[in-house]
Amino acid sequence: MDFDDQLQRYFGTTDLAAIQPEAMNAGIEHMRVDFGLETDRGRRFALWAVLYMLGTHLDLEKAFKDPADRDSARDFMDLMDRMQD
Repeated sequence: MDFDDQLQRYFGTTDLAAIQPEAMNAGIEHMRVDFGLETDRGRRFALWAVLYMLGTHLDLEKAFKDPADRDSARDFMDLMDRMQD
């Protein structure tokens, strides 16, 4: 899953600055639905990562049944936090 492809799919553009608030909310909601329906672990993680980067935080215990996936998500969050510092 390519980040730009996900932006295009859910928001109709690859330019985050061009997304209007209503379109952002609708795209995030669409992503959350797709996340809940996705069965492929890799695609599910990719959707979660984009949601996280957009400020939508899902409870890790509910989002990932596998402890290894939760650990990967925590590692990703730590990495993103370090990049922002």
